[in-house]
Amino acid sequence: CAAFAPAQTGKASTALDLYGMQEPSFNPEFRGDVFDPMGFGKMHEIEGAFPNMFPHTQFLEEAEIKHGRMAMLAWTGVWTTEGLGWHFPGAPEADDWTTGLGVWAREDPGSFGAILAFIAIAEGEGVSHAGDNFRGVSKKIPGDMGFDWMGLSKKLPEERVARYKTVEKKNGRAAMIAMASLFAMKAIPGSVPFMALYGN
Repeated sequence: CAAFAPAQTGKASTALDLYGMQEPSFNPEFRGDVFDPMGFGKMHEIEGAFPNMFPHTQFLEEAEIKHGRMAMLAWTGVWTTEGLGWHFPGAPEADDWTTGLGVWAREDPGSFGAILAFIAIAEGEGVSHAGDNFRGVSKKIPGDMGFDWMGLSKKLPEERVARYKTVEKKNGRAAMIAMASLFAMKAIPGSVPFMALYGN
């Protein structure tokens, strides 16, 4: 039975194998070199480990892009509400961004539940669309959700598309650091000295 056939131990022969065929352009800060001093990207190659215990680099890159996008949205939300004071008319408002989610869920559970359901559906669709990237056998490009309603990936030159992907990853990483700093600032006063310059 194919289900009990021994798994292939060789490297995945897809263009997404970050330590194989693909040039690791996902690390533009290091001129395309793989920067992984802790070896997280090679944990799936550990001999003697339980099968599929550690994720393949396909999964790690997909996760990084996804969390970078969420962090960029989160940072934009904090900046527009706290910095600019912008709010949707009629939407619940909180005194502080850290309590906004609870206030929204309590005062407008209908819209909160609808957004939560949309996120759950989008997450489920994203996981199914990605294929089995945890084992490194996905044929999908990390971060590509198949949502390109303007057709930019086909209209623009490949060089510009590649540059936009690099820009997205770098900004996503910066946004994740920014959000981590905001949470640290709120949880541990004085832990982010830079924020003291702005009186926070």
